[in-house]
Amino acid sequence: MFELFGQRLPAVNGGAHFKFSDAMSLMVNGETQAEIDEYWQQLTADGGREARCGWLQDRFGLRWQAVLGEMMVDPDQRKVRRMT
Repeated sequence: MFELFGQRLPAVNGGAHFKFSDAMSLMVNGETQAEIDEYWQQLTADGGREARCGWLQDRFGLRWQAVLGEMMVDPDQRKVRRMT
């Protein structure tokens, strides 16, 4: 078990031959752009790297998407599709 941004998460080690890939990612929701920017900065620190469309890879190789939570539930589905 580990804690990330105040959220407790379980983790299982599947062995060295199972590598992270784009098939699995985590999403963090923020209430403001400033909050998203803070997540982005922390997750790309110490060897992480940015990708396109709100995606990034942390220093361990895990993929993340940082999004504004309110945009995910916007009634205008065109906006939601553009964001995702």
